[in-house]
Amino acid sequence: MTALTKYQRLETTGIWKPGADAQRRDVVVSFGNATLVLSNAADQPLTHWSLAAIERLNPGERPALYAPDAEGSETLEIEDADMIEAIGQVRQAIARSRPHPGRLRGMIIGGLSLAILLLSVFWLPDALTRYAGTIVPAAKRADVGEKLLNRLVRLSGAPCDGTYGVKALNRLRENVLGPNDKLVVLPGGVRNTVHLPGGYIVMNRALVEDPEDPAVTAGYLLAEAERRAAQDTMEELLEAAGLRATLHLMTTGDIAPEVLDAFAETLLIAEPDPVPTEALLARFAARGISSTPYAYAVDISGETTLPLIEADPMRGQDTKPVLTDGQWISLQAICGE
Repeated sequence: MTALTKYQRLETTGIWKPGADAQRRDVVVSFGNATLVLSNAADQPLTHWSLAAIERLNPGERPALYAPDAEGSETLEIEDADMIEAIGQVRQAIARSRPHPGRLRGMIIGGLSLAILLLSVFWLPDALTRYAGTIVPAAKRADVGEKLLNRLVRLSGAPCDGTYGVKALNRLRENVLGPNDKLVVLPGGVRNTVHLPGGYIVMNRALVEDPEDPAVTAGYLLAEAERRAAQDTMEELLEAAGLRATLHLMTTGDIAPEVLDAFAETLLIAEPDPVPTEALLARFAARGISSTPYAYAVDISGETTLPLIEADPMRGQDTKPVLTDGQWISLQAICGE
């Protein structure tokens, strides 16, 4: 899109209000791939707004007030005239590019309706996405996971790889996860943990540096493993990418780089899905790890994680440490200079 290309390097500051009752916060506003990107002062993306859906809530007034949809519960104030003009021109370009009904509309409406009906019956997008996810071979999943990891690395920095720390990380993986899992520590970017196709689980360095007990780190890994079991990561990728990317994967075996870029950005800002307490407790029990340290790490008061404390499968039992003191110290230094 010519209008978008013209303004891709334009950025300004704005005031973002995530919700009706949320606090206003300063953000950096810039153009992304068909999106308006809101980032914090550390250049970490906070959210993406579709340029095609953005609504101007106060036409002609300053500062300009925008919302990502017609509801307007989330808002963004922009004072900069150049950015206001740019958003207006891009939205106009998008509106002009949308198809408009012509004279043949009445003649083709019946055939179009039939085509939509047949597509809905035989090629439901959700069913197609699920099917595509099941036929992706393990080697391709690993390739996609590695490509996504490389994109996260570009955004957050190289994986931590202190020699003794890597050995301790492998021990943590053996004690908490499965033999085919790949555990990676990044110096930033991800909030806590994310999982990628091909058995990758990526975690922020804070999860090894901040806790006093390795059982806390183990808890975050077990929670991410449960999320992965509940939702196939390839399906998540294809659902986010849409029908076109799914068909492209099925016909060529490849996923477009821009699809992977967009999904990697989503992983950095997405809120983690909640994990069913019973399923998580079963994982703690299977590994012989106390759930109480993790529960207090998630909520220092213990109020919201009380079931993990009261139903701790290791309560009153002698448990084997997740890591020895020496291994834990080595792991905590994995990102050291």
